[in-house]
Amino acid sequence: MSVNVKLSEELVALAKRHGGVSHRSLPKQIEHWSLMGKIAEENPDLPYALIKDILIARGEEADEAYVFD
Repeated sequence: MSVNVKLSEELVALAKRHGGVSHRSLPKQIEHWSLMGKIAEENPDLPYALIKDILIARGEEADEAYVFD
């Protein structure tokens, strides 16, 4: 579902700049920031890098089962 939201021009400009570097569209960059902020608020002890790595891992598909030694 899409919803129209008013955002400051400054935020939109920042999101465009950061989204371009990360190859994300403006809406996807804002969604990314929103998700990261939500996770960070819910887990204040986790560093940004760990949150980012967890999200990347969730998005990956396992090609084969991992074998623990």
